[in-house]
Amino acid sequence: MNKAELIAAVADQSGLSKADAGKAVEAVLGSITGALANGESVSLIGFGTFSVAERGPRTARNPRTGETIEVPASKAPKFKAGKALKDAVK
Repeated sequence: MNKAELIAAVADQSGLSKADAGKAVEAVLGSITGALANGESVSLIGFGTFSVAERGPRTARNPRTGETIEVPASKAPKFKAGKALKDAVK
């Protein structure tokens, strides 16, 4: 399912127009993105939790040249599925 299919599914299930469903999907995704950008986590009970993972600096190796390089610390989004979602997928 891609974004357009998600918007169509939301429109069908909620009775909204596709334009309104698109705005709703964009608002939800934007809110989650904004919260993660501020370092907050987003918990949707039964679905899962979006959070930010801290990755420390590390040494890596360029496979082509064999040269070692330093990879700086970074942050990455992380998702942990909730129990209801895990059970639905089983």
